[in-house]
Amino acid sequence: MSDSPAARLQQLFEGHRLTPTQRRIAHCMVRQAADAPFLSSVELAELAGVSQPSVTRFAVALGFDGYPALRRHLREVGPATPAAVDPSYNEYQQAVHAEIENLRHLAGLLADPAPVQRAGRLLAASRPLPVLGLRAASSQARGFAYFAAKVHPDVRLLDEGGTMLADRIDAAQRAGASALLCFALPRHPREVVDALAYAREKGLTVVTVADSAFAPVAGHSDLLIPAAVGTGLAFDTACAPMLLGRVLLEAMCDDLPDAQARLEEFDAQASARGLFVE
Repeated sequence: MSDSPAARLQQLFEGHRLTPTQRRIAHCMVRQAADAPFLSSVELAELAGVSQPSVTRFAVALGFDGYPALRRHLREVGPATPAAVDPSYNEYQQAVHAEIENLRHLAGLLADPAPVQRAGRLLAASRPLPVLGLRAASSQARGFAYFAAKVHPDVRLLDEGGTMLADRIDAAQRAGASALLCFALPRHPREVVDALAYAREKGLTVVTVADSAFAPVAGHSDLLIPAAVGTGLAFDTACAPMLLGRVLLEAMCDDLPDAQARLEEFDAQASARGLFVE
């Protein structure tokens, strides 16, 4: 596994039963991983949008005497000073290097292929396969659905919210869906959380790609695989979630025995129709 600040925080939080408020604090700390050991409880509470006593209770839930003990632990296991910014890099280069670190973390996570392989089996077996992604995550869901439709017999993209979202989940479940794939990125829309809760009520197994194992959707996911986003620019960058989506496609293809035949059929049709410029 990567030894990045975010990875160390993920490992610290794993195995603890956290309340929704505590998950929110954990999610905030992962997103501010480099600065987390140097934040006061008041500063962390403001960043996470919770009360200062909630931060104290969060530290106790992790097994510490209080927040100062948690912060002291983070300083002991991490760098002695906040992560320094290389003065030779401009802000655009810094954003790229942050994404490279996110990809390194993802590579470390994939050293254990079991979660992705399990996800691939679940997605391949679901007929139809609903793929959910709203707002910032809609492009991730759309990209996955575009490629998945080339090998999976029935992929249903859910990239629009509103009152019909539950109807479309109902329709997929009635048609035989057994799983739902969700891409969830910040800022997390409330209706995505509600949609996942509803999908599970209908008996669907929820597989989620999120920016953190402690994202708001975690409590409504049966299998969540994290892939961090970059936060150095005005709008978040999502190279790691996009790549993880392609990895899930590969795992799904491994469990679709006719995937290769479908790809070859598509290539033959594309050639006959002159779809692409050679």
